[in-house]
Order: sequence, then structure tokens, then C-alpha cells
Amino acid sequence: MDVTAPAIVVSGVRKAYGKNVALDGVSLTVPRGTVFALLGPNGSGKTTLVQLLSTLRLPDEGTAEVLGHDIRRAPAKVRAGIGVTGQFSAVDSMLTGLENLLLMAKLYHVPNGEREARARKLLERFNLTEAGSRPPATYSGGMRRRLDLAMTLMGNPALIFLDEPTTGLDPRSRQTMWQIVRELVADGATVFLTTQYLQEADELADNIAVLDHGQIVAQGTPAELKQQVPGAHLTLRFTDLGILDAAAEALPGSTPDADSLILRVPLDADGGAIKRVLDEVPSGLAIEDITVHTPDLDDVFFALTGIRTNANPDESTQTEDHR
Repeated sequence: MDVTAPAIVVSGVRKAYGKNVALDGVSLTVPRGTVFALLGPNGSGKTTLVQLLSTLRLPDEGTAEVLGHDIRRAPAKVRAGIGVTGQFSAVDSMLTGLENLLLMAKLYHVPNGEREARARKLLERFNLTEAGSRPPATYSGGMRRRLDLAMTLMGNPALIFLDEPTTGLDPRSRQTMWQIVRELVADGATVFLTTQYLQEADELADNIAVLDHGQIVAQGTPAELKQQVPGAHLTLRFTDLGILDAAAEALPGSTPDADSLILRVPLDADGGAIKRVLDEVPSGLAIEDITVHTPDLDDVFFALTGIRTNANPDESTQTEDHR
């Protein structure tokens, strides 16, 4: 296996369900040993793409290679190297946590003499040692999600698909999952993450693609995507209206707010823009406060899809149509 080759290469993939086009000419590359985040609103095609890459479905057109194997010609080799954790837990509530892991060990053809030791090591890694003797029906949502991921790791996958893995989790459980993802990548795994939580992508992803109506509308690092969106501005607060008016006159294109004594000044994307603005303010005009706003991924998402995400992911109850 060439460990320098990309983990995923997708070229011109199209998938339709009747007249409903779920993916329309999607192309992307995922480097090994990184976190790749796929963002998109409900129904954009995120889950369909994961299903194709994990060989659950085949594309109508285009090609896709996963870990160097074509998903059409070598689906068994693809499946041998991947793990998939969806937004809905796949654990069996009738079995204990340990029994769930042992069942997965059998399905992954782990040698008999290694199964229990590997299962107990995973329980320890995911802080589930005590819970391992109990059925998942007694677990919290975060514990069930950790067990689900532990089951996925029983096969030592080189590539892990996490399809909205923190949906419905409380903030502490979400932070725990983020740390687990970082550790997986530090250990050499590649993570393909789909999420509606932009903070999650910003925290974890090395590269991001935005999918909308079945098409990739933007790709890049989080920083690169933010630079593509206008909206960066400097807010200057002054002590009185006279100073505000004088500053506004010195800074063409700025927008004064007389009620709050604030001047909003658009910024270019480069780092020297702030200094240039401040240099243009006459030295006799005292600035009381300076605030810098740069576009975040929510601004990017809104600019590209026309949809403003929920600022508080814990209030979101949306789930994506599996098409």
C-alpha cells in the first residue's frame, strides 16, 4: 500500500434516484492522515457520498478510489480498510458493551485469542471499562456514541467515515468526541467527517468541501474558505459624535452609527489592512475601542448555500434525508 497516495480520490461522480439528482459531478481528494470535513445542508447529498465511498451504493457516472482501490472493481478491499460510524448508533442494546465489541471482533475475523484483549483495550481507551459489563440501554448518548466508534475501530480501519457523529450530543460529549478524532489522526488514521456543525469542522478539519444540491461549491482549508467571503470589518468606537464624523470623513466607504458612536470599516483579506485603516485615522482623533470581525465558517456556509446555520448546535434537531 502506498501510504503517500490520497486516501480518497473522487472524479465526476453522479448519482440520481429517479429524477432526484443526489450527486452531480462531484470531485474531491482526501490526503491520508488528515481530517476531511464535508459540509452541506439537509438533503445536499452528504450521506449519499458516504454510502458510495463505503460501497453501499454505486455511482451512475464517474470514478472513486478508496485507499487505492476502485469502489466498483474491488469493493471487498475497500470495505476491509474502512470503518463507518453513522449519526444513529448501531449498537445492540440487548448485549453488553463488551459483548458488542466481541461480536464486531468476530465479524472482522479477529483471531479468537485476540478478541477479548482488543475489546477490553478499546473499552479502556473510550473510558467505558466499568460500563462494559452493562447493556447500552443504560448508557448516555455520549457513551453509546463512543461504544459505536469503538466497535468501528475493532477492525483497525485506515479510513474512518464519521457521518454526523455528534448529532444530539451535549457539549461535553461533543468535546470528548473531538478529542478522540484528534487522537485517531495522530495515530495515523484518516477521518472523513460529515457535519452540520460548522464549529466542529473548524476545530477538526484540515480540509473542507461544501456540498450544495449535489455539487461541490467550495473546497479548501478553513482559513482559505474564510478568505473567499467578504464581510471582514473593523469597528472603531469614539467618545463623541464630532470625532466620529471626522473619522468617517477620513475613511471613505466606512459606515458611521451615530447612536452608538461606532464606525464600521470594511477590511481586505490581507493582514496589513488593519494597520492601513488605523494609519488613515487622523492622529488627533482618539479611538476608544477597536473590534475586528473576520468571516467564520457560518458566513462561508451562508454565502455559498443561502442557509444560516443554528448558532447553538444543541438546539438543532434536524437530520439529513439519506438521499
